[in-house]
Amino acid sequence: MTAHTPPHLLIVDDDARIRALLQKYLLRNGYLVTAARDGAHARRLMQGLAFDLIVLDVMMPGEDGISLTRHIRAQGHVPVLLLTARAESDDRISGFEAGADDYLTKHFEARELLLRIAAILRRSPQPVARPVQPQLIIMGPLRYDVERGELRRDDSVLRLTQTEATLMRFFCQHPGEVITREALVDHLSRDRAGHGGMVGQERAVDVQITRLRRKIESDPKDPRHLQTVRGSGYMLVVD
Repeated sequence: MTAHTPPHLLIVDDDARIRALLQKYLLRNGYLVTAARDGAHARRLMQGLAFDLIVLDVMMPGEDGISLTRHIRAQGHVPVLLLTARAESDDRISGFEAGADDYLTKHFEARELLLRIAAILRRSPQPVARPVQPQLIIMGPLRYDVERGELRRDDSVLRLTQTEATLMRFFCQHPGEVITREALVDHLSRDRAGHGGMVGQERAVDVQITRLRRKIESDPKDPRHLQTVRGSGYMLVVD
């Protein structure tokens, strides 16, 4: 994590409503956020992505939060904040014994969640190391110059609309990371503020993704580079 890269949080909760509320709230407060619907989904995301902190529901079908915390702790030092609907001391002790860094009972104040996350990140001894952003993104026959914002196929420059260019630049700043539709809506809205035609709906983002795929994919119906991560968002896969 650098001064220019916001912390990347993973939210794990089987309740879709809570998951969406947490994701939107934390995105608005400056974090990168990826969401998982259960322990198995979280394990798959952790195999390919690095996170600075994991906010984890205790009571989930399948693998519960305590078991997943033990797995996370066995893999490394990513801090864990547990969420639970129960306040019994035995549950808190089990969570801490599994390696959790903090514990928050549900129906908490949103501001308290922010303060707890900030406190954990401040005292985390081993923040996630971010790779240096590449200056040239390669996708098969395509080359994207990050500094110039220029997409080329061989010697030809491919023309992108303003929205497509904004999406391309944002994905290339986070290659290999899952970016939620909510994050894309927020980024496009901020980029277009004051210029009219603000993109503010997830469906509109899906339409723009489809148009961008037509320009960068050899088979837009079976995308190789701009992939859909079901239930999470989109991810740019580079060579």
